[in-house]
Amino acid sequence: MTTKYPHLRQDFLASIVVFLVAVPLCVGVAVASGVPAELGLVTGIVGGLVTGFLPGSSLQVSGPAAGLTVLVFEAVSEFGVGTLGVIVLMAGLFQLAMGFFKIGRWFRAISVSVVEGMLCGIGLVIIAGQIYAAAGLKAPQTGIGKIAGLPGAFADALGSSKALASLAIGAGTIAVIVLWTRLPKAVRSVPGALAAVVLATLATLALGLPVATVEVEGLFGVVQLPGADAFGELATPAIWGTIVAFTLIASAESLFSAAAVDRLHDGPRTEYDKEMVAQGVGNTVCGLLGALPMTAVIVRSSANVNAGAKTKASRVLHGAWLLLFAAALPSALALVPIPALAGILVHAGWKLIPFRQITALWRGHKGEALILVVTAVSIVAVNMFEGVLIGLALSVVKTAWEASHLKTEIVDKGAGPVQVHLTGNATFLRLPKILDSLEALPQDRPVELDLSGLHHLDHACRTALRNWAERHSSAGTEPVRVTTAA
Repeated sequence: MTTKYPHLRQDFLASIVVFLVAVPLCVGVAVASGVPAELGLVTGIVGGLVTGFLPGSSLQVSGPAAGLTVLVFEAVSEFGVGTLGVIVLMAGLFQLAMGFFKIGRWFRAISVSVVEGMLCGIGLVIIAGQIYAAAGLKAPQTGIGKIAGLPGAFADALGSSKALASLAIGAGTIAVIVLWTRLPKAVRSVPGALAAVVLATLATLALGLPVATVEVEGLFGVVQLPGADAFGELATPAIWGTIVAFTLIASAESLFSAAAVDRLHDGPRTEYDKEMVAQGVGNTVCGLLGALPMTAVIVRSSANVNAGAKTKASRVLHGAWLLLFAAALPSALALVPIPALAGILVHAGWKLIPFRQITALWRGHKGEALILVVTAVSIVAVNMFEGVLIGLALSVVKTAWEASHLKTEIVDKGAGPVQVHLTGNATFLRLPKILDSLEALPQDRPVELDLSGLHHLDHACRTALRNWAERHSSAGTEPVRVTTAA
């Protein structure tokens, strides 16, 4: 046994750690997404027992992610829980197609600033929304509304003993998670989030606090195949934007997580296209079960590596422990206070905000820092999908602008022709500058236009330069002499 499974002990112990980390996060993400708590466990189970078996990234762990909470909540609010399965199913099929066509590796080309901005925006919306949940209040629908309404929410909470008790449980949960990292290593073998939930539950029961708890429907009561009505929603154009958003964001988060996990261990590197297929299979199964979408989750993955996992057996076993928990102890969920789960997600949202990266980018790459901030603000102000598209568009424009670096040098000795030397990349983005320089030249002097130093001359610039040369030559001077690279 030892020879056949040399790392069984390490993987077994790591699976227990990952399971303990996953339970509160699976439940918390589900509740924050506006779906039954058990659906979060279903996604975690599929992430272990289905995706966990497949090749790709051997040590990263998949399940419901805080990063998709906002998008799932919006989808459930607009289309209903019954249609969520269809959305996740279609996203899974798209991921499968991208994996088979080897598009997975291209996600590494996405600007890191856009990804960090996406996580920052998601984190801000999660924090704002879960503060309402911690106080037992209904949150506004929009990101701007959530943030703008916080002062009024705090004022309402101060006038209600029930809201204050709920806030106290949420704040206490955050405090335990933060302080847990300072305790002795033996104590920290129990994950801080799990310890915080247990302590919050015990405090709520012992003090008889009027705090809302998780509603339990039973594992088999929430799992249901999407019906014909749900598939009929595919005729609605609006749903396809949500499907694309699920696909792109879940894929990007999973593959960036894989890159991060690869830096944590010395084992086999991630095969990105195979990992995309694995995520696609997992989301297809989650969609058929009507569960939450799945991504690779860096919190669980890093816990898996740090706990000493060596093979994919640890993540498969963690799925088995989740299944046993969901089947044998569903009533335990009914004791968990909702503000405790809100506290976990507030902490998770805070961890998504890349404070150090923003500072470092601002010092060395202000343009990248601007893209990060604009992406985050756009997600808060509009929505996640359009915010990411705005960030991507800004990143492309910035890259194109930098790639079209051009130097214009004019040599005028007072007699003879005026010499104009263009070096670099002449693209349409630099065309206004080029034409301004040329049109400012004296009309009664001959011009020599040297293009031999250009690495690239696009069609727009080529046409504009030809037209300018014809106009300048027709003014009565000598024809413009153009020198190009050999």
